[in-house]
Amino acid sequence: MAEQVRLIKKYPNRRLYDTRTSSYITLADVKELVLGSEEFQVVDAKSGEDLTRSILLQIILEEEAGGAPMFTSDLLAHMIRFYGNAMQGMLGKYLENNIKAFTDMQAKLQEQARSIYGENSPMNQDLWAQFLNFQGPAMQSMMGAYVEQSKKMFQQMQEQIESQTRNIFTGFQFPGYNSKTGQDDKAEEASLAGKGHGKS
Repeated sequence: MAEQVRLIKKYPNRRLYDTRTSSYITLADVKELVLGSEEFQVVDAKSGEDLTRSILLQIILEEEAGGAPMFTSDLLAHMIRFYGNAMQGMLGKYLENNIKAFTDMQAKLQEQARSIYGENSPMNQDLWAQFLNFQGPAMQSMMGAYVEQSKKMFQQMQEQIESQTRNIFTGFQFPGYNSKTGQDDKAEEASLAGKGHGKS
């Protein structure tokens, strides 16, 4: 039988209660669960509302307030502008897929190291950091090219959607608009009337 998702209850006094260990925990403890890839759910103790995303965002906020923030002000501003935008859902999926690709690459590297050096070898300790130190310039170049390629793909996707949207609405007849010529009927009539006055 599969183990149930770890349930954490949040009380009105903002305290977090871990139902598995029957003890109160801190946000730092929740962060450790995340780092340990343990599945958990945070719910409001009274309403049962799912607060997992809210708690994760709190952890990110604390990390960003620390000494080495991951997101620049420009990036955060760009992300805010996507809220309410037609591309919002697509951007979320795009970021999710890119982060997944990056973590998959990290996992493969660690797996290869374990197969070569063994599970508890010093070579396996913090291997990802070592790899980045030795392969820094090459890694940055590779990731830069990957990000640039992803950016181009995203722009092409956006252009394709805009093109499809234009094609969809071309078939609709709007009052006062001639879809064949792309001209406004009233403007065309005014132009013809002016020419008629000119002849007389």
